[in-house]
Amino acid sequence: MVTDKVGKNTLDVIGEADLFNKWMFQTIYPFSTGKILEIGSGLGNISKFYLKNGDEIMLTDLREEYCSSLRDKFGTNQNLLGVDQLNLIHPEFEQTYRNHIERFDTVFALNVIEHIEDDNLAIRNCKKLLKKGGHLIILVPSYEKLYNRFDKELGHFKRYTKKTVSSLYTNNEIEIIHRQYFNFIGIFGWYINGRLLKKDAIPSNQMKIYNQLVPLWKRADLLLKNRIGLSTIIIGRKN
Repeated sequence: MVTDKVGKNTLDVIGEADLFNKWMFQTIYPFSTGKILEIGSGLGNISKFYLKNGDEIMLTDLREEYCSSLRDKFGTNQNLLGVDQLNLIHPEFEQTYRNHIERFDTVFALNVIEHIEDDNLAIRNCKKLLKKGGHLIILVPSYEKLYNRFDKELGHFKRYTKKTVSSLYTNNEIEIIHRQYFNFIGIFGWYINGRLLKKDAIPSNQMKIYNQLVPLWKRADLLLKNRIGLSTIIIGRKN
């Protein structure tokens, strides 16, 4: 039974955008080391690249339906450390997930934190999963002014900037080692479809066209030196 119909449909649409997913993976991969934990693995759109590269990775999601799908899809992969249902703001986080505390060299959460009202607690618990010196990689949607029907339907509490995400890191004594925006061209599609056309889901036909043109969008980000983008990426180190 699907309990997250809007989210599932969105993941399905984005899942078909292989060039886009690979671009996102390539952007964060240089900061991924050792044993890795992914928070909010969903359908495994990014997970598959880590596994293909031979990285040891633990997959997690809040919803058991996604965890079940991940086990079916990747369960026989020798680099999979396991699949677990994980609630990033569980009231007894350390006790419930004691087997994961300080176990990982890298923890990443892509398009997850914006779904959590207490984002400071979410970052604090991410830090608990890391070994000393480990990296925390967060990707979230950018700019509160872009908040529209898409965000509401997907259950986003807010959108961010490099400054606002950085404050979550500094509040939790995580050293910031890299900050950037990502996917400049995506701003236009998000604004036009979500604000002007008031659509409640990403059009699959548009996503297919966008995916084919990813080499151009990557070039645009390079030319702009990642100073503006639909998403915000922050990487930090636990000292």
